[in-house]
Amino acid sequence: MVRAVGLSLALAVLLSGPASSGPVGQGLLVAAAADLRYAFEEMGDAFRRVAGVPVTFSFGSSGQLASQVEHGAPFDLLFSANEVFVLRLAERGLVVPDSVQLYAVGRIVLWVRRESVLPVEQGLALLLDSRVRYVAIANPEHAPYGEAARQALVRSGIYDQVRGKLVYGENVGSALQLVQSGNADVGIVALSLALAPPVSSVGRHWLVPDRLHDPIRQAAAVVARSPRQGEARRFLRFVNGPEGRPIMRRYGFVLPGEGTSR
Repeated sequence: MVRAVGLSLALAVLLSGPASSGPVGQGLLVAAAADLRYAFEEMGDAFRRVAGVPVTFSFGSSGQLASQVEHGAPFDLLFSANEVFVLRLAERGLVVPDSVQLYAVGRIVLWVRRESVLPVEQGLALLLDSRVRYVAIANPEHAPYGEAARQALVRSGIYDQVRGKLVYGENVGSALQLVQSGNADVGIVALSLALAPPVSSVGRHWLVPDRLHDPIRQAAAVVARSPRQGEARRFLRFVNGPEGRPIMRRYGFVLPGEGTSR
């Protein structure tokens, strides 16, 4: 059983509710992993300018979004932070099999508020510091970035020493919010969030070596019940094409066909 920190209803809506680059109820409805929030808000605006199609996003943990697809949520596309969720849906015919594709590999970072006295450059050893009372991660039961954080703690040999400090957000965005709000001292969150200007301006981060966790292979697919499959495929091509890849790269994602340089 994981321990969760309660958030206000307004905060929960902010973190998991829809964000739009166009009027809600028109255009595409895209379920997207929480690590994509800033990248995809920019992506949606760029796509609307090029294609004239507005995109509304619902951000959350990949496991919960996949469950919503399974139960008939009216999404046109699913962008998961774990390809396994997409492949399982494809096996059941809930997403279009020939639309399944990798769109990014994610990275995790240690993140602290800019005014914090904690030396984030110490890396994961910082979590053993007695000044660190709470460490926020996404819930590893259904959030891929939370599972990557857990793996990093295990493989670095400090999990047993810090597990009592762990507090859990429903997704990686809510884990970040726990640190931003002061309810946690340090977070292990997505690099893509740490690089976003609203976050980078108020925090400092340290990149967790990717050898400490399994690759965060992120995959997408068109939802089988979508009535807008043509437009959905066009958005997917846009993300993986020459217009979308530079946006993803700015947010720290390793892209299909590229290796990590960090």
